[in-house]
Amino acid sequence: MTVMSHSPWWKSAVIYQPYLRSFQDSNGDGIGDIPGIIQQLDYLEWLGIDAVWVTPFYPSPMADFGYDVSDHTNIDPVFGTLADIDSLIQQLHDRNLKILIDFVAAHSSDRHQWFIESRSSRSHPKRDWYIWKDPKPDGSPPNNWLGRFDGLSAWEWDDKTEQYYLHSFLKEQPDINWRNPDAKQAMLDVLHFWLQRGVDGFRVDAAYRAFKDLEFRDNPVNPDWHPGMEPSDRLFEVFSKNIPEIHDFNRMLRTLVDGYDDRLLIAELYKSLEEIVKHYGSNNDEFHLPLNSELMSSDLQWSAESVREIVDRYERLLPEGAWPNWTLGNHDKHRVASRIGISQAKIGMMLLLTLRGTPTIYYGEELGMEDAWIPSEHIQDPWEKKAPGIGVGRDPERTPMLWDDSANAGFCSESVQPWLPIAHDYSSINVKSQKHDSRSCLSLTRALLRLRRQQPALQLGDYISLYSSPQLFCYRRFNEESDLVVALNFSSEYQEWTLPVEFRNQSTVLLSTFMDRRGGKLGHSIELRGNEGAIVQRSHQSQSPHTEDKR
Repeated sequence: MTVMSHSPWWKSAVIYQPYLRSFQDSNGDGIGDIPGIIQQLDYLEWLGIDAVWVTPFYPSPMADFGYDVSDHTNIDPVFGTLADIDSLIQQLHDRNLKILIDFVAAHSSDRHQWFIESRSSRSHPKRDWYIWKDPKPDGSPPNNWLGRFDGLSAWEWDDKTEQYYLHSFLKEQPDINWRNPDAKQAMLDVLHFWLQRGVDGFRVDAAYRAFKDLEFRDNPVNPDWHPGMEPSDRLFEVFSKNIPEIHDFNRMLRTLVDGYDDRLLIAELYKSLEEIVKHYGSNNDEFHLPLNSELMSSDLQWSAESVREIVDRYERLLPEGAWPNWTLGNHDKHRVASRIGISQAKIGMMLLLTLRGTPTIYYGEELGMEDAWIPSEHIQDPWEKKAPGIGVGRDPERTPMLWDDSANAGFCSESVQPWLPIAHDYSSINVKSQKHDSRSCLSLTRALLRLRRQQPALQLGDYISLYSSPQLFCYRRFNEESDLVVALNFSSEYQEWTLPVEFRNQSTVLLSTFMDRRGGKLGHSIELRGNEGAIVQRSHQSQSPHTEDKR
């Protein structure tokens, strides 16, 4: 294992996730691509992020828009070429920025050469690279497992070889058999291929699905399921994901990645915090950052008390030496501004960039982009097509980035139809207009990122939750050189909050979400307008706190 004498880069970094298809079209086909990201590197550097996570760019039939991979070591022509990704890697590194890519571990496309060979014959050497099973005596599937998207059987019958193959998602996405030594090595070789090409890490898609129960036991029935819920939630996925052996998979990937200097391993896991923290490993030998999805959950009640409870519970649950991570949204979750409103989305951005841990910004969050309305004739997402009308569609949060107020918002030329509709409010919510508005979401995000770089306490400092009120979430970030308080008003009403003793009469406001107050000595308290957040710095430093301030 590589031993590092410095803090890993990813602990202080801010990751930015552009959804590749929707970030910037460079060649006039209405689909974002790798040269499009290169075209916008000046913007990303100006914004102040540290790393870019690029969603799948591999050759794919696009049944699930790139998450059905037909070749793990090449580029789909719609996105560019290997030369383009090499150029992106190099240009990011030249700017001292990192690049992360998706590793789609649990499945491939049914058009992958591996699967074409696997399904050609029961005796083919690659047969066992995928999960094939005989039917039950009555001809039905081997067990009751369900496909994630449609809630129908996760087993697809193959007429030629008279067996079922497993697909946890679409039938076009057969599950890879990681228990087969040759398949496992082929997938590990994919990691080596990209690491040697210079990527700085991976986000492992559906990481907890790589291993399945050896006995392929039926999943238990969910007695609380009812129409309107996701169809696949009719069962509890006890045996088809997150089984105990998955930690062997985690350690295997970590060992490989640790053979390279200073690389990062992120796991996509939609589980409770209690389950997520187990994926750090008992010796911090699994994922560096198992994805914490709590703040982008549709079930989250956005309030000071609920968010504080999540943050403090997470901090308590983290294994010793584990590093937190936070995100407000991604390509699978509805946009934060749509969930909580634009005023509170600014509170969310201050929260995201000041909590202890590594934050990820989803493209457009810096603008306050909301979910776009998708007319039925423009729906692209297979999940929405297979389970319509229950809110699982992901197209609304995947619409093109809003660069300016021209037709198609600068994403693609005006003569081209973008792959998804442009958000209706693009004429006011776009990069060009917000750059010139000192109080815009974009200006706030950039100011927060700049302050984060200026204040090491916001990058690597300690965290203490402070007693506040049902409307306020306040906490302290500090190190030996700096002591800060973040005060967030989750209500639309004026609030006054008494500062910690050490801050009274010797602190100033560094930044407000309203972008209209800075400096000026505070007294015993800070006044916050409705939906306002503020970062306060103690002017005269003394010993940093080590216990929660209950005052």
